[in-house]
Amino acid sequence: MRYLIIGLGIYGSNLATDLTAMGHEVIGADINPITIENIKDKISTVYTLDSTEEPAIAALPLKAVDLVIVAIGENFGASVKTVAILRKLGVKAIYARAVDNIHQTILEGFKVDRILIPEQRAARELTRELAIGPQIDAMRIDRDTYILKFKVPPIFVGLSLGDAEIEKRYGMKIIVLSRPVMQRNMIGIQTPIIKVKQDVAADTILEKDDELTVLATQKQFKEMFRSL
Repeated sequence: MRYLIIGLGIYGSNLATDLTAMGHEVIGADINPITIENIKDKISTVYTLDSTEEPAIAALPLKAVDLVIVAIGENFGASVKTVAILRKLGVKAIYARAVDNIHQTILEGFKVDRILIPEQRAARELTRELAIGPQIDAMRIDRDTYILKFKVPPIFVGLSLGDAEIEKRYGMKIIVLSRPVMQRNMIGIQTPIIKVKQDVAADTILEKDDELTVLATQKQFKEMFRSL
């Protein structure tokens, strides 16, 4: 896809370089020549301009991109005016960054496709990590439900899944079991290869380096580890 990112501060520049690394074409625009100089060799095209001026915005290839992202955060007024000009020029697909609730409320009035609140999201992710544990891989499904991947607790090692009673006792749904299996590579060196068992039987014996992927609430997960 082709993206236009307006505002290449810390957030915008990281977004631009990450999207470029994923194979997308990224066009960047910023008022600061130093910012442009720092990123010009990392993305497809850059423009130095004041996005609060309609002629400057109109000169950008707005019809040639799939999405415009207004990543301006520090300058509240510039962000809002930039979105207003984009709407006036008929740009339909707009994402915009908000730095507080007032900023968010104003952007909602312009009916942008998505409001980005990176600081809030980062704080929420950190809270989730601290609550569940930094050694746990988690993907949130809804407000209360997660897919969680964790190493089998030592107390379960040597037991069968049936004897461990993880599903029965804690209400979790086991999705898969991952197990490292030693295999020789092409030059004869043994290396661990992760094998996934999707059909996990009750008589499966849990081993030291096994990992379980389960569907569970945060409460169920914390109750299991508290009881252990």
